[in-house]
Amino acid sequence: MSMLESIRGPRALRRLSLEELPGLAAEIREKIIAVVSKTGGHLASSLGTVELTIALHYCLDTPRDKIVWDVGHQAYTHKILTGRNENFECLRQFGGITGFPCKDESEFDSFTTGHSSTAVSLALGLACARDILPEKDYFKAVAVIGDGSLSGGLCFEGLNNAGHLKKDLLVVLNTNEMSIAPNVGAMSTYLNKLISMPIYNRFKTSFDNFLSSRVPRGGRILKLANKFEEGLKNLFVPGMLFEEFGFRYFGPFDGHNLNILIPTLRKLMQIKGPVLLHVITKKGKGYAPAENEPVRFHSAAPFDVATGKALPSSGIKQKTYTQVFSEKIASLAATNKKIIAITAAMPEGTGLDTFRDLYPGRFFDVGIAEGHAVSFAGGLAREGLTPVVAVYSTFLQRAYDQVVECVSLQNTGVVFCLDRAGIISDDGATHQGIFDIAYLRNIPNMIIMAPRDAVELEEMLAFAVEQGKPVMLRYPKDVAPILDLPRSPLALGKAEVLSTGHDFALIAFGSMVIPALEAAEALRAEGIKGMIVNARFAKPLDVALLKEIARQTKYVFTVEDGVLDGGFGSAVREVIDGQVTRIGLPDEFVPCGKRKFLLEKYGLSGKGIAHTIKTTMR
Repeated sequence: MSMLESIRGPRALRRLSLEELPGLAAEIREKIIAVVSKTGGHLASSLGTVELTIALHYCLDTPRDKIVWDVGHQAYTHKILTGRNENFECLRQFGGITGFPCKDESEFDSFTTGHSSTAVSLALGLACARDILPEKDYFKAVAVIGDGSLSGGLCFEGLNNAGHLKKDLLVVLNTNEMSIAPNVGAMSTYLNKLISMPIYNRFKTSFDNFLSSRVPRGGRILKLANKFEEGLKNLFVPGMLFEEFGFRYFGPFDGHNLNILIPTLRKLMQIKGPVLLHVITKKGKGYAPAENEPVRFHSAAPFDVATGKALPSSGIKQKTYTQVFSEKIASLAATNKKIIAITAAMPEGTGLDTFRDLYPGRFFDVGIAEGHAVSFAGGLAREGLTPVVAVYSTFLQRAYDQVVECVSLQNTGVVFCLDRAGIISDDGATHQGIFDIAYLRNIPNMIIMAPRDAVELEEMLAFAVEQGKPVMLRYPKDVAPILDLPRSPLALGKAEVLSTGHDFALIAFGSMVIPALEAAEALRAEGIKGMIVNARFAKPLDVALLKEIARQTKYVFTVEDGVLDGGFGSAVREVIDGQVTRIGLPDEFVPCGKRKFLLEKYGLSGKGIAHTIKTTMR
């Protein structure tokens, strides 16, 4: 039996000797690589935190002590060590192990997480609750953040409050010069300075030892010595940002050296108040392809372990919506010099890497700071530029107030291109892009569009940059088909009728047009003929067409890959109240699974839509 097979929880881990832990780390890396090569997943970040995770569980009394992982895509080792090793092969599968921490999956996961920069605030909340509630036994609260976390303002809000409250809290800052793409900004530069200047910490330890043994406490000499130390601190490490926030700072240390990490953690656990431990790790550690290409292996598709190359996909190679967007925005920018591209740490994921390489002066990666991205875009638009903010649907949620106040209230021409809209594969509840229609539809001045196929995405993007108003353009993470159907010219708020029939009308939005057509074909074979409408717009709606449809047929259906409450179907029902049966997602969080499987599960396949229509018409 391998060491890993004998570890069914952290208690078994703590029975190992220090000398055995490097061997365990090697086994864990081998397990992660083997599984992710088949399922896909966040490989590079998890390989980089193997020793750090072992050290934390070795020194803490988990689950009594609580670890909060920021984002959580680095938590595979945590899952393996906390009783999920046997089921780890089911990573990111429906009903299996989720790719992020999940409170419903294990008592070792304090929260279900998947978005950045929240860990310090969550862990501080745990620490304060511990101290407020008299029945709570003392436990240690630990937040593990990365350098990417510090590009988000929420992390600083948590640090600021924690330093003020002086609660016992350990923040582990893991830096590797990467979040998803290489980190950008002043904070990244500052952290690199810390990494290159460990001399201060070595001096501080020696200086403190000297003072404690040679200088009387409370005397004038000690005060002068402390002032000297403060001056030295500012000389070697400008500002000592974390200590100015009220934290005791220790580091940077080698995050892969267990002989350093474990003794250091044990000492830091004895220190009262907020403490920050700074470790340096390497993304993809132990697997050369991931070390060499950490961006590609951040969220890897299945790959050949021996070579690191992605496994060939079956079937005809088609462009994805992301690729279509990437090529079209670059093409438009060639003639429209006012187009600016903005991303929040996702140039490759959103397809803006091509734009970045062609037009570096008009490309901005602001880090994991979606609120800033939107406000920044609002400033650019106010001066007459056309910012295109490419962001995953789930991450635009983080900037809702800025969309309202900094863009829509100003009625400026910012285009939001929402990748991964609707149901997505593998990443689970924290990443489903199913709320954007509902949370943007109620905002004045906002135009909301979704294309039926690749050609319509290109048309809509060209249309959007000419509007001079806030526009939201949403599309899924999926291949982008080209439908062999007639096309009507794109006009604001105008839908198009794709087929006719009087038994029912089905109004489909965006990616649901294709399954709607499939449903209509299946029903036609049974003698049920309906009208299929490509809505194109969720706001403004084609009110005249909707009212005409309501006059022509008793049965009106809408279909969308978003939540029903407040969504596209609700908008249609507001126009033709009482005649609309909505097909979409229920009031629940959608779990992990493949997109095709989840669409079928929630009745959003052609077969599922046809079944709903037949059942309603009986």
